[in-house]
Amino acid sequence: MPYRWTADAAGLIAGYLLDAAIGDPRRYHPVAGFGTAAAALEHRVYQPRRRAGALFTAVAVGVPVVAGLAAGRAVRRVPAARFALTAAATWTVLGGRTLRKESRVMARHLQAGDLAAARGRLNHLCGRDPSTLDEPELARATVESVAENTSDAVVAPLFWGALLGPAGLLGYRAANTLDAMVGHRSARYARFGTASARLDDLLNLAPSRLTGLLTIVVAPVAGGSPRETMRVWRRDRGDHPSPNAGQCESAMAGALGVRLGGRNVYFGRSETRPFLGDGPRPGAVHLKRAARVSGAVGVAAVVLAAGGALVRGGSGAALRRLGKGEAR
Repeated sequence: MPYRWTADAAGLIAGYLLDAAIGDPRRYHPVAGFGTAAAALEHRVYQPRRRAGALFTAVAVGVPVVAGLAAGRAVRRVPAARFALTAAATWTVLGGRTLRKESRVMARHLQAGDLAAARGRLNHLCGRDPSTLDEPELARATVESVAENTSDAVVAPLFWGALLGPAGLLGYRAANTLDAMVGHRSARYARFGTASARLDDLLNLAPSRLTGLLTIVVAPVAGGSPRETMRVWRRDRGDHPSPNAGQCESAMAGALGVRLGGRNVYFGRSETRPFLGDGPRPGAVHLKRAARVSGAVGVAAVVLAAGGALVRGGSGAALRRLGKGEAR
């Protein structure tokens, strides 16, 4: 089996372990640097047109992909360097530790009855207006964010890293970051942000569904039933307006035995979404369980990703040997 795929598999595991051990750097995070560069590019090319948004997306995602391809090619014959590159890229794009930490911090604030602190913390997870939210609504926003971001910040990067190596890791994170920057609904980005939003939807189609399935499998870590989680997931996953978020949120609702969905208030707009799951509204106790589910899904995802990288390498090597045999 070619060593580069073994190095990729080991690098994915090492990067995951780095994220689990130390999380995101507090300063000089590469993703923040990318966001700054993307904002500068937006300033130069912005027009309220979809064509301008498509150009912006192509450049902002294309550059990291090309950089990942070039770096991967440069170290393809040096296993240690390939391993280090994949590990560094994986650690850079994952956010699982930070996600779980935020869920537990929110749980402590709510258990202490400190709504002011909880409201001040919510913007670490999502863009909702927290000013009027009570404990159940703060808990619901947190659970929904943990569910969706378990896919966006853990499963999806590993999925694309398994398929495409460093280029997949960097390209996915670039696309997901652009969606957060310009893919939301607003007067400014109604047309300009369309390409970024659609690309993010496309890249998350498979990972979000994988996240839902893995959540079903690991439901017992939160005291849930895989059978009940499967029932809720199959019934409710299509009710969410997002083609992907409903996959993750409905499974999390089933695993925790809570009801998600309802009215979400953002800064300047509001949305009313269908309910997902059965049972009570979530509370502080469910946030720690959500963190456990997210962590267990991450462990399962990195094992699958490493296996996928090995299979990719073995299949590619077999096809190349077959091709050489036919050529003779």
